[in-house]
Amino acid sequence: MHASMDVDRDDFGEMDGRMRGILAVALGSIIVGGTADLVMDRPQHWLSFHVVFEMLMIAGALLMATTLWLGWWRAAHAAASLRTSLDRESEERDRWRASARHALEGLGRAIDAKFGEWHLTPTEREVALLLLKGYGHKQIAALTSRSERTVRQHAGVVYQKAGLGGRAELSAFFLQDLMLPDQERASLALDVVADR
Repeated sequence: MHASMDVDRDDFGEMDGRMRGILAVALGSIIVGGTADLVMDRPQHWLSFHVVFEMLMIAGALLMATTLWLGWWRAAHAAASLRTSLDRESEERDRWRASARHALEGLGRAIDAKFGEWHLTPTEREVALLLLKGYGHKQIAALTSRSERTVRQHAGVVYQKAGLGGRAELSAFFLQDLMLPDQERASLALDVVADR
């Protein structure tokens, strides 16, 4: 995924560079050509239509060149800032995943052990795990290439074998003891009281 983004970014950079070159040549030609024409004409009256028109053309080209350069400069800095922010967010996500990996693996093993205690078949385990992840029956049916009716039947068997009343109880069974650290829980409780 990152490789395709880099390729797109490189393609855009090449196109942007070519466009800058074309515009720089066009505006430079107007500036140099207009200035050269004024010098070669050696006008006797600086307020004649021809001189004023050429000076306006030169000034306009200079203004456009300056405006375009400032726009490109701002866009380049904004893009660099965005890339830095994106890299920082990616690093933060990767750090969280790495730090949570051990805990998630432990939770995964505990869930799998409980599925074993409930004597769930491999198909029932798959459906139960997808329910825990928050998928609906239609989504599970699409992911597992089964009919929605079959998924509902498997879910019903899971609830029955586990002695649970449904999806909410299945989730609560595994997550009810999941708590924030003591300090964060106290802070959260204070926030709730303050909101009342």
